[in-house]
Amino acid sequence: MPLVLLVEDDLSIADAVSYNLEADGYEVLRAADGISALELARSEHPDLVVLDVMLPRMSGLDVCRILRNEQTVPILMLTARTGEADKIQGLDLGADDYVTKPFSMRELRARVASLLRRDRLSRDAGSEQRDGATVLSGANITLDATRHEVERDGQPVSLRPREFELLEFLMRHPGQALTRELILSGVWGFSYAGETRTVDVHIRWLREKLESDPAHPQHIQTVRGVGYKFVP
Repeated sequence: MPLVLLVEDDLSIADAVSYNLEADGYEVLRAADGISALELARSEHPDLVVLDVMLPRMSGLDVCRILRNEQTVPILMLTARTGEADKIQGLDLGADDYVTKPFSMRELRARVASLLRRDRLSRDAGSEQRDGATVLSGANITLDATRHEVERDGQPVSLRPREFELLEFLMRHPGQALTRELILSGVWGFSYAGETRTVDVHIRWLREKLESDPAHPQHIQTVRGVGYKFVP
């Protein structure tokens, strides 16, 4: 039974979402503020987090940023803000998807199911990939899939879990132009129904850590009109 952490301070919304998710067979934990949400996420390790943006004690955006540095758990943001900039801010911080209030329960349930399915398939795909070569090298970058380590010019580089998975996917397809949709399928585990912006954000993070000049990348290159490729 998947465990969902619901972080929502509006009692009526929390009750309705909990009822519907439990009807779909999920176990639901609830938190009404950001600090409590972090404590529960760290102690209970949920399979998915449904996270409101506007929360007491700590904002949902701050919770998202901290969680993404610590865990690979899928995060679905709930936001009353409809502006594109606000949605992109959440994606920039590592959220996997968002739903704008007011939302239909049917849409929310579908997005929860999709995120959990993608995460499960991503883990399965990662296991299959690691049956191949465990050490990948290209240019000045070395990735050890078994040790989960990356080096640049012989120096260790700290990557978030999803950044590591993205780099591994790119390095396993050297020189190939990969669409954002293909990258989402290979790394996140399922065809992404929302913003492909999340790929661009993670690519930017990788470039900042691995490229000598992130503004003019030599190894993680953009293929105009297609997506990205890794150039050894």
